[in-house]
Amino acid sequence: MAESPLIPANPPRGWLADLHLAATFLTRIPLPDPGTVPPGGLAAAMRCFPLVGAGLGLSAGLIVVATSSLLPPLATALLAVLILVLATGALHEDGLADFADGLGARGGPERRLEVMHDSRNGTFGVLALVFSVALRAAALAALPGVGVKIGALVAAAALSRAMIPVAMRRLSPARPDGLAALAGRPGTRCAATAIGIGAVIAGLGLGLSAIPAIACAAVAGLGVAELARRRLGGYTGDVLGAVAQASEIAFLLGAAAVIAG
Repeated sequence: MAESPLIPANPPRGWLADLHLAATFLTRIPLPDPGTVPPGGLAAAMRCFPLVGAGLGLSAGLIVVATSSLLPPLATALLAVLILVLATGALHEDGLADFADGLGARGGPERRLEVMHDSRNGTFGVLALVFSVALRAAALAALPGVGVKIGALVAAAALSRAMIPVAMRRLSPARPDGLAALAGRPGTRCAATAIGIGAVIAGLGLGLSAIPAIACAAVAGLGVAELARRRLGGYTGDVLGAVAQASEIAFLLGAAAVIAG
């Protein structure tokens, strides 16, 4: 598959500016317009992705605090997952569903990319969404105590967003004209900073229990990236959403296995 030159990431504009841009991209929170973003500006701002993720996880954790004494653990967990979906506009869930449909399509990379570009969800996409919500909620419900649940939510959301620039460093865009390609490609330092911040937040959220959960998230996220390389020839925005979802699911499952197992 022919590739066009990637737009390099611009130098970071400052942490606050990058955090603002990252939050504008990753969430549906009504924020001031970041203005004109230079080519590659979003890629440079990806160092702040785990910080945005931590904020999303904390917002979901507030729901746990508000409902844990009123509802069964599973209902509380489902509401927490719902907050994540609403706050992001189902950005990553949409990517996971499209990626699953693409993998289930017959034909070569071009056909799979065509299926992923279709806005309609197929059977594989629907099943991927069902299992995404179910596995996250079940893992969260199994964790003991409100504090542990909040720590797991913050850690999982932060680390999963940090895996996005890491996946972009390992792959090339599958489509030269896709949104993911036009966003630019984060530099090695940006990706390393993102994953470092994500790992620190995970450690603060769960302590030593985060170590196996981080390993699970890394294996899942990089596994999706490798699958995309083999089946699609690279990454798209949908692939990056699937990377984030797989990492988040695997982190919560790993945490549940270690803490509640």
